[in-house]
Amino acid sequence: MLNEVRNYSAWWQRDKMREECGVFGIYAPGMDVAQLTYFGLYALQHRGQESAGIAAASGSGIKLYKNMGLVPEVFGSGVIKTLAGHAAIGHVRYSTTGSSELANAQPLVFRHSKGMLSLAHNGNLTNVSALREMLYNNGAIFQSTTDSEVIVNLIARYSQQSLEAAIMKAMIDIEGAYSLVILTAEALYAVRDPYGFRPLCLGRVGRGWVVASESCALDTIGAEFIRDVMPGEIVRLDKDGLTSLQTMAASKPAHCIFEYIYFARPDSTIDGFHVNKVRREMGRRLAREYQVEADIVIPVPDSGTAAARGYAQEAGIPFEEGLMKNRYIGRTFIQPTQQMRDLGVRLKINPMREVLAGKRVIMVDDSLVRGTTSRKIVKMLRDAGVVEVHLCLSSPPVVAGCHYGIDTSDRKELIAAAKSVEEIRQAVGADGLYYLSQEGLLDIFGERGQNFCCACFDKKYPVQVPKDAGKFSLE
Repeated sequence: MLNEVRNYSAWWQRDKMREECGVFGIYAPGMDVAQLTYFGLYALQHRGQESAGIAAASGSGIKLYKNMGLVPEVFGSGVIKTLAGHAAIGHVRYSTTGSSELANAQPLVFRHSKGMLSLAHNGNLTNVSALREMLYNNGAIFQSTTDSEVIVNLIARYSQQSLEAAIMKAMIDIEGAYSLVILTAEALYAVRDPYGFRPLCLGRVGRGWVVASESCALDTIGAEFIRDVMPGEIVRLDKDGLTSLQTMAASKPAHCIFEYIYFARPDSTIDGFHVNKVRREMGRRLAREYQVEADIVIPVPDSGTAAARGYAQEAGIPFEEGLMKNRYIGRTFIQPTQQMRDLGVRLKINPMREVLAGKRVIMVDDSLVRGTTSRKIVKMLRDAGVVEVHLCLSSPPVVAGCHYGIDTSDRKELIAAAKSVEEIRQAVGADGLYYLSQEGLLDIFGERGQNFCCACFDKKYPVQVPKDAGKFSLE
């Protein structure tokens, strides 16, 4: 039976919106920038688990080390010491555009007319095919299949002027989502697309500067959060301090709403909103929209925990940890048969029978993508003696894929794209199924509720997407 090895983590994640990438950068002469970047990437590990890399700038140029695997796997004993310098950038990757292979790991390092340049990217370009063809026809050579390399080639193409001017011209050409950290021998740049799809924040550490996808990375290295990089802004960090250049900006931002629902770490603050507080309020809104009679509220750990606490507080129903998550599971599991795949769910989550038996349960999760895992968990709860299972979700139904940096299933695999709420309830085997309304979700943010991309819920894409897009899998 145990004759085939498959990636369990990939199977589990197919039933979730999958992580994007995480970027980190630091300009701090006199400090151990490589070690601090390592710690920053460790804090951003939830954003990508396939590869990791660090590029460091010193007087002798830019040194790079990257490999496949988690941060502590990639940077074993002695590696960090080889990356001494005054500035560094780092990247953790989940592949969406471009396959999972070392050539596509980041940061990318190139030589051009003005010297060496390294770049790390979180996001996805929607017009990458047209840009790549144009660059090919003009003699560009590509070493990877990522859209990030398209950005590097565009910057090199316009590098006859200053790097700031080259970045600005590249921003005119590229469409879609991008938060970038760019490293040269003299400076570190942070760039955010005009819509602000992907997060990027700025902080101080000692006399140095740091940028990161999430503020939790700043906290980890003891940096002080200063502000978010604004949509359409280019920030230069060098020996003279900070220089800001505001380029074009969209008429209104389109921040990714799923950062708050699922992706970001709960202890992060993004664009002025603390993630954990937002998630608790999602649960409270769910309780106001649906008054469900039950004995206890339990989360699907860990992404449903904050919302479940909010629901329990608002509804006055006891909160319990009814599902225990195994946080020490590796990424590869032997599960060639359906029996072994079912066992795999229990390796990840196991019900606490003494808490659940004989109870009417409200189970809170962040979202429902394919429904496969929810169905298995509902069955586990019933096997544990639960009388009723009511599934509450702190997001609206996911009916469309993302083109801006989230890897989702094919639209045909999105259960809400083809089934009604009642049909989904029957498919997962729950006694009740309740989605937070889009209005209730956006109302949490007050007047700024209009500043979010909710295309996965309403198909209203802020930036035009290619007509021939099949699989919505973007970096």
